[in-house]
This record gives sequence, structure tokens and C-alpha cells, in this order.
Amino acid sequence: MGLLTLVEDRPTPKNVYNWRVYTAATVASFASCMIGYDSAFIGTTLALQSFVDEFGFAEMSASHLALVKANIVSVYQAGAFFGSLFAYVMSYFLGRRKTLFAFVMVFIVGAGMMLGANGQRGLGLIIGGRVLAGIGVGGASNMVPIYISELAPPAVRGRLVGIYEMGWQIGGLVGFWINYGIAETLAPSHSQWIIPFAVQLIPAGLLLVGALWLRESPRWSFSMGRREEAIKNLCWIRNLPADHIYIIEEISYIDADLERFRTEVGAGFWKPFAACKQPKVLWRFFLGGMLFLLQNGSGINAINYYSPTVFKSIGIQGTNTSFLTTGIFGVVKTVITFIWLLFLIDHLGRRRLLMIGATGGSLCMWFIGAYIKLANVSANTKNTQLSSGGIAAMFFFYLWTAFYTPSWNGVPWVINSEMFDQNTRSLGQASAAANNWFWNFIISRFTPQMFLKMEYGVYFFFASLMILSVPFVFFLIPETKSVPLEYMDRLFEIRPVRKANKIVISELGELEAEFRHDVALVKGEKAVEERFETAEQGQETRRS
Repeated sequence: MGLLTLVEDRPTPKNVYNWRVYTAATVASFASCMIGYDSAFIGTTLALQSFVDEFGFAEMSASHLALVKANIVSVYQAGAFFGSLFAYVMSYFLGRRKTLFAFVMVFIVGAGMMLGANGQRGLGLIIGGRVLAGIGVGGASNMVPIYISELAPPAVRGRLVGIYEMGWQIGGLVGFWINYGIAETLAPSHSQWIIPFAVQLIPAGLLLVGALWLRESPRWSFSMGRREEAIKNLCWIRNLPADHIYIIEEISYIDADLERFRTEVGAGFWKPFAACKQPKVLWRFFLGGMLFLLQNGSGINAINYYSPTVFKSIGIQGTNTSFLTTGIFGVVKTVITFIWLLFLIDHLGRRRLLMIGATGGSLCMWFIGAYIKLANVSANTKNTQLSSGGIAAMFFFYLWTAFYTPSWNGVPWVINSEMFDQNTRSLGQASAAANNWFWNFIISRFTPQMFLKMEYGVYFFFASLMILSVPFVFFLIPETKSVPLEYMDRLFEIRPVRKANKIVISELGELEAEFRHDVALVKGEKAVEERFETAEQGQETRRS
């Protein structure tokens, strides 16, 4: 098999891999551009001299300043936590598309509020606006992976959900570089720091317009009994007629999954909560939450939100130098995400990427922490040149990025978007997104204090969590690539976990052969009947 060979659950017409499914995933992923941009721009904006001067940061004590920065950053995650839960309620009644549209509007209102802040009004509008913006991105972080996974053909589902992660990285790349460009070209002023806040309206506006073109998820429409609408949208996204064998098979999978759930649990808004009483369902909620705990435990959001602080701990001196180093970090992440999206996620698989990323990333963090301890970086603030050990630490930091980005950066989102059945998918994704934002909040809220108190110990802490994730994935997370959404229940039943994917794919091959044999028999019987009818009509014609 070649690197670009797709592993399909059944023979798939080329029409299925059409421009509509890729465009829909791209449009929906403007939401992740909003999230990625915010995670990147806020840390360097707080370090801009114009922002520091306007809001009097220089007059605050170190502990008070750490608290203020933590509050500005973390209220966004707090809002996102609740937004991800609100999205479950809205998506049940309104569907994926309208819910996404509504949360984008909330984000735009919040982003607009931030633009009204200044030294006289204080930080209130920024904090209030970030709460609303957080609610908006929290809801979007729930909806977009679900929406994409429900549209995606199984063989490219990882790639399409990966576009969501790609949008996150592109937004982050802009966010990492924008303040470096501003600091280099504009004198410190109110306009200098307000520009980064205004730019976040661009991806939000693009998503608002693009959402008008999107179609509702066929699987949501099926679950709500809107069968005609569902078939129409499914045929549109697959670019196939309703009587094509591929469409007939996919509808049969969806119907069987819905019928099974309604028999076992029942349909309705509260039924997915009742389903959580089942150990097999509750287990997947636990796994989803743990994936995001371990993702945030890698240290990524400490770096995203407080990159100047992180690079200062390694020995990088000067605001602009720190901004430049942060910008290069963004470039490395984006380039590697492209490689992950195009080649790795649907070929190496989810499990292998997570274990490789955790092992390599942990080793890098141990080296960085050891360097900071042995070189006593915090005591050598007068030396503006990096030592050879400092250069090595920077190398290992970028190497950590190379391990983390194609693994723990996006894979937890992919797994959570696909491992739940149709009736618990929205609630499961709400739980996963809420877990992400909860742990994101914890890390962003306490990172400044951790660097003040723990110094090099912060890196040892993150390294320990990364290495612990390896046995977690090996023993508990099955490989989900190429498995249809309707067969995730079967996948999570099989033990040992490491063999589950191969067993399910083999079973699907047998079912596929049986299904097509039955269809051929039906078609053959119809053909025989048609021949008899034609013969009888001919005899009657001759007799007359």
C-alpha cells in the first residue's frame, strides 16, 4: 500500500470524494481559525508595550500581574466550557448548521465588545467580551468536529476532521506573527494593540457568510425523522443519486444504528443521558475526557497563551526576540499539521501517532527542564546571548513541537468526533469539548503562578503527564480509522484493544459481500420477472 492509499470500509465511487465534502469541512473550520487565532495572539498582545502602558501593568506587583493576566486569558476558557455544553441543547433542537451560525454571532458580539476597551474604561470590556467570545468558540468547538465527521466518508474522515485542526493552526500562525509585525512597524499606541483584537472578526465573518451555503447534517435529519431532507442532503454531499448502491448501503447503516439505539434506550432529548447508564457508553465519555486532560497536560496551552513567559524561562531576552521565536513556533506547528492532515492521520492511524508523540515529546520536555535547572537561567538575566545549552534547549523545544503537533494536537478531536453513536454523538462531543475547555482553563489560569513557583519543575510536570499517556493509549484506545460511525459500538466491544480495528474491518468485508449478494439476488429476481412479463405480453400480442 502506498502512503496515499485509502483504506475503505467498502468499495467507494470516486464521486464520494468530491469538492463539496472538502469545501463544507473547510467552511466549517473557519470556526477553528477563530479559536487558534485567540490562543496565539492574546499572550503576545499582553506583552506589547502599548498594552502594558495603557493598562498600568508596570505598576503592578509580580503576583498581582500574574493574576490579572491569568484572568484575562482564562475567562475565555471558562466561557468556552459553558458554550460547549449549551451547544448540545441547541443542536438537538436546531441542528448542527443553525447552532454553529448562532454561536458565531455570539462570538462576534464578544469580539466587538473588546474593541471598546481603553485605559480609562479599564479591562472590564475585554474580560466581558472574552467571556462571550469564549461561549461562541466553545459552542463551535462542539459543533464543527461533529458536523464534519457526520458528512465525511469513513476513509477520509480523519483528514476532513483534520481540516478543523488545520484551521486552528492557520489562525494560530496569524496570531503568533501579527504582534511581531505590529511591534516592528508601529509605534506603541492604542491603535497598535487594538489591531490584534480586531483581526479576530475576520474568520468569524467568513464563517457567518459560509454557513449560509452549508447543508444540514444528513445524520441529524435522519435522527429527527426528516427522512426526505436527509436523503436529499446525503445525495448532495456524496454526489450520487438516491438509488446508487453506496447511498442505499449508507442509509441502511444509519437506519440500523438508529433502530438499535431506539430499541435499547429510546429516542428523545433526555435519552442520551439515560444511555450513560450503560457502561459501554459511559466508558467512551471517560476516554474522551482523559484524552483532553492528557492533551492539555502536555503543556501546549501553557505555551500558546504564555509564549513570552515560556521563552523567557529558556533564556530568550527581549520582547521582539520573544515574538520572533513564538512566530517560528507557529510556522513549525502549521507545516507539520499540513503533513499530519495529508499523510499521517488516515494512514499511520490515531493510536500510533498518539504513542509516538507522547514518547518523543516527553523526552524533549525532560531535557528542557534539566537545562533550565543546571544552567540556572533565572539568575542569568543580564546575559542576552543564548549559550550552547540554550540553543540545544531551543532545538528540543521545536523538536517537542514536531512530536506534539501531528499527535496530541489534533488526534483527540478526531477520535472524539467519531467514537460515539448517532444518538450520543452530540452529548459525547459536548462532554469532550467541555473537558478540553475545563483543563484548558485550569492550565491557563495557573500557568503564570506555576512558572513563578516551580520554574524548571513545570517542564518535568508536563513531561511526566506525557509519558503516562503512552500506556493509557496502548491499553484503552482502539484504532478508529476507516471504521464507519455506525460500527463504533462494535469496535469498543472487542478485546484486546490493539486488535479491534482489524477485526471490525474484516467483519465489514463479510457483511459487504453478503449485502451485495442479496442486492444481486433481488435484482436478478426482478430481471426474471421482467422477462416473464415481456414474454407473456409477446404471447398475448401474437394471439391477438
